[in-house]
Amino acid sequence: MGSAPPVRVFSRGDELPPLEIPITRTLIVAGAIASRDYQDVHHDAELAREKGSPDIFMNILTTNGLVGRYITDHFGPAAVLRKVAIRLGAPNHPGDTMVLTGTVEETDGETAVVRVVGANGIGRHVTGTVTVTVPRAAAAAPAGGPAGAAS
Repeated sequence: MGSAPPVRVFSRGDELPPLEIPITRTLIVAGAIASRDYQDVHHDAELAREKGSPDIFMNILTTNGLVGRYITDHFGPAAVLRKVAIRLGAPNHPGDTMVLTGTVEETDGETAVVRVVGANGIGRHVTGTVTVTVPRAAAAAPAGGPAGAAS
């Protein structure tokens, strides 16, 4: 008989593995459309340049979704995002790569607060915290990857 997998335990100071996200024109435009953000700076390079930007750039809702994905990829499908508090900085333009990193700042039973930073070639695109709850009964995924992922 097999034994139950170990319960994922997180501690203050734990670092999540980095996630590299290529910033493509398609990702920026698709994220804007999916979030119903039709501002021209997210899909029309010529109009974005007329407004002072070198190219189109990612909207905050797409960034918010990518931050959420980063946390749930690490903590598994049972993870519940309780609060996402982010702030944008340097824009994400096509052709760049954003690298998300995270550090557990606080823990309280099944809940952790993770400090997240997303950096690109010109600086910090996003900074903030995510409060996530991982029910102990479902916290059996191995640390560092999505639950159920093949090794």
